[in-house]
Amino acid sequence: MKTIDFKNGTFMIRLGVAVILLAHSVKTILDGSISGFGKEYLDPMGFAPFGLAIAYAIKISHIVAAICFLFEKYVKLAGIVTIFVLIMGIAMVHWQEGWFVVGGGRNGIEFNFLLILAVLTIMFPNGLTRRKSV
Repeated sequence: MKTIDFKNGTFMIRLGVAVILLAHSVKTILDGSISGFGKEYLDPMGFAPFGLAIAYAIKISHIVAAICFLFEKYVKLAGIVTIFVLIMGIAMVHWQEGWFVVGGGRNGIEFNFLLILAVLTIMFPNGLTRRKSV
C-alpha cells in the first residue's frame, strides 16, 4: 500500500486541496443539505429525476479525488474529474455572480478558478513538460 509522501514538493498543495474537497463534500452529505442541492437545485435545472444521484456523484467524486491526491494515486484521472465538476460549477452557478466570492461580489468564480489551477499543479508538478524531476 502506498503511503503519503510528506517530503514530496507537492504535499502541501495536495493536502490543502484534499482538505477543501473533503470539507465541502463530507459536510454536505452528513448534514443532509445534499438533498437540497440535488432536489431543489439540480432537478429544476433540468436534471430531474437524477438530481440527487448527480449530487451524490459529485460529492463522492470529490472524496475519492481527495484520497487520490493525498496518496498520489490516479492523480490525473481524479484531476480531470474534479476540474470537470469545477468548470460545470462555474458554468451553472458562479459565472452569473461574477468574479469575486466576497468583497466585490458574492459566490463568483475566483475560488473555483484557484482550485482548478491548484489541481492542475498537482496533476503536472513539473509544468507541461515531459522531463522528470531530479
